[in-house]
Amino acid sequence: MNRELEVMIMTASDLPTIPVVATKVMQLIESESATAEELARVVASDPAVAARVLKISNSSFYGCQRQIQTLSHAIVVLGFGTLKSLVVAASVKQVYQPYGLTEKMLWEHSFGAGLAARIIAKETRLVSEEEAFLGGLFHDIGKIIMNTMNKQQFQDVMQRCYNDGLNFEEAERRVFSYTHSEVGGLVIKKWNFPSMLMHAVLNHHTFDFAEDEDSYKVSLTCVVGLADQFCHKVGIGIREPDDGLDLLQTVPAQRLGLNEQQIDSILERFIEAYEKDKSFFS
Repeated sequence: MNRELEVMIMTASDLPTIPVVATKVMQLIESESATAEELARVVASDPAVAARVLKISNSSFYGCQRQIQTLSHAIVVLGFGTLKSLVVAASVKQVYQPYGLTEKMLWEHSFGAGLAARIIAKETRLVSEEEAFLGGLFHDIGKIIMNTMNKQQFQDVMQRCYNDGLNFEEAERRVFSYTHSEVGGLVIKKWNFPSMLMHAVLNHHTFDFAEDEDSYKVSLTCVVGLADQFCHKVGIGIREPDDGLDLLQTVPAQRLGLNEQQIDSILERFIEAYEKDKSFFS
């Protein structure tokens, strides 16, 4: 990892931070002594996050049969693990401010990848659905950080992609000398998320693994990387769909052992779920 970049990210005082409510919820859940009432009180302390949590919990994404109207009910029905990812999702939306066209596209792509990763995880049963969701949600967080740090340079990267036909990573290295994956991995580390998540964000394009790499880490990274490819295939959060992308032949699909029938089924479910639930995450 780029040591100079690591020092810059870890010591920067002006980077976006995860809202306090998400940090408190994660700490409470990790303490293993939290009650639904305690968690509800913490979430309720941030009205914007609380409202978004209730909104998302009623989406088909979480499959509830009847409407959830209170935070306590949401916590009991969904469980602590799901609540954690849901609160993080509701909180991280605030990082995408101010909300212009670039931020809108990045958010749609991030939510889409989170949704796709959760569906892929459910199909493969190799990793936690909630951890996959967070990996998808955060896979491009480096882009929003780079856009925040220097909006003009970030726009230059996008222009080079669209006008010169460069892939995003190549354009990033020409303008910034580092990539959004590197920035994202370090930001996840700075925000004190698990190292598994950091590695998934860092390697979701390169799939750079040691021969004896932990199998769960490999699977999580591949689920996140494939979720990103799903969004490119469909055209979520990017200028146009990549119709020529053969998902079956991608590195993550092959590492996950998915066949053509599974890929087609997951893609169909993903498109249906995204169209149905995107308003809940807006």
